[in-house]
Order: sequence, then structure tokens, then C-alpha cells
Amino acid sequence: MKEKIISFCWQHLLLLVSLFIMTVGVAVCVRSQLGSSVISVLPYVFEQAGGQGLVPALSIGQYTYIMNFVLVLGQLLVLRRRFEPVQLFQLLIGFLFGTFIDVNMRLTSWLAPELLWQQAAAQVAGCTILGLGIALEVCCGSITMPGEGFPVAVSQMTGIDFPKVKIGVDCLLVGLGIAACYAFFGAWQWHIIGIGTLFAMVYVGMTVRVAGRHLGWFRRLLSYRPGFRRYVYGLARYIYDRKSTK
Repeated sequence: MKEKIISFCWQHLLLLVSLFIMTVGVAVCVRSQLGSSVISVLPYVFEQAGGQGLVPALSIGQYTYIMNFVLVLGQLLVLRRRFEPVQLFQLLIGFLFGTFIDVNMRLTSWLAPELLWQQAAAQVAGCTILGLGIALEVCCGSITMPGEGFPVAVSQMTGIDFPKVKIGVDCLLVGLGIAACYAFFGAWQWHIIGIGTLFAMVYVGMTVRVAGRHLGWFRRLLSYRPGFRRYVYGLARYIYDRKSTK
């Protein structure tokens, strides 16, 4: 029982690390000003509208959590009795994801690329970091993000392959973002939904596939079972050996 608890805690500690890495990528993409990643398109539009008093003035992370809540609700409506209660933990994952986005938006506040090559470099870096974070999150094998959970639910009920459903959902989110831009601002907002967004839709998936082939080290890390007593003993032995050599 103790071993299972330790394993569970270790797995989800690494999941938190993966989520944090993902949100670093999300924040850097937003800072690039070439277009945010798909998962942050709608929250970014609403955050900008909130700054003009058109909707409640919430952060990108807070609007991300609201969107994730809607995606979990969509799973409930699609799956109905087939929805597993354990998947409600997606709400917690979605909340942490939104919180990490706000944290990393603050940490990247210094990043303000002005030249096109600087913006392009920021976009590539952000998408690469995001793709790596997603690969790590998938490798953790825990509760999925709502952004993946909803396409999985639709795929289960319709029999359509998950990749096709995922692409469809991503396109829907971008389409809703474009519609929201015209509804709030009367024009397309290229810094929110731009060439960088299209690039992210292709490049992030490629990064996930490539990174997934080179995560043997992370899988070994997942299977490792840290022991508190082992760490304490090792630290005490190290201190003792240091003193003995002086």
C-alpha cells in the first residue's frame, strides 16, 4: 500500500512538472505576437476583450480554466452514463494548467520581441517547449487534459479516429476564436490568431511525435521509486564522508 502511494505521488509530481513545461510554451507563444497556440486562442481573445471592458476582466489562465470546464461538461454530455467519475479530476488538472499559464505569463513578461526574426524565434521556441511538455504529460499516463479528453469522448461515441477528431476540435476552437475577434473587436486580431497559430497546429504535433521517441529516460524516471529514508541515509553518509576527509 505504501509503495502504491509513493508511486502515485511520484507520477503526479512529474505530471505537474510536465504541465508547467507545457505552460511555459503557451506563454512564450503568446509573447511572440505571431499568434497563440490553439489551446490558448479563445482564452487570449477573451482576456483581451476583458481589458476593454467587453467581458469580465479575467486572466488568460482563468479563461483557460473556464474553457476546460466547458470541455469536461461536453464530455459528460457526449458520454453520459459511460463517463467515468475519475475523469472529473480533469477539472483539477485544468485548474492547475490555467494557474501555471498565469504564473508563466508573469515570468515571461520581459519577453517582448519586436523584430520579425525575434518573433519567429520565440514562436518556434514556444511550440517546441509546448510539444515537449505534451509528450511528457502523455508519458505520465495519468488523467488527460480536457483538451484531449473531449476529442477522446467524441471518438469513442462516433467511431471516428482520434487524430481526425482532435484536428476537428482544434479547428473549431480556432474558428470560435476568429468569430469572437469579430464579435468583440470587429476585426481579425493577428497577434492572437496569426501565422504562428497555423504553425503551432502543425509543428507541435510533429514535436510530440519526435520527442515521444526519445523519452526512455523519462519512462525510467517514472518507474523510479524515491524513498525518503534512502535519501536521508545518503545525505547523512555524504556529510559524514565530507567531514572525515577534512
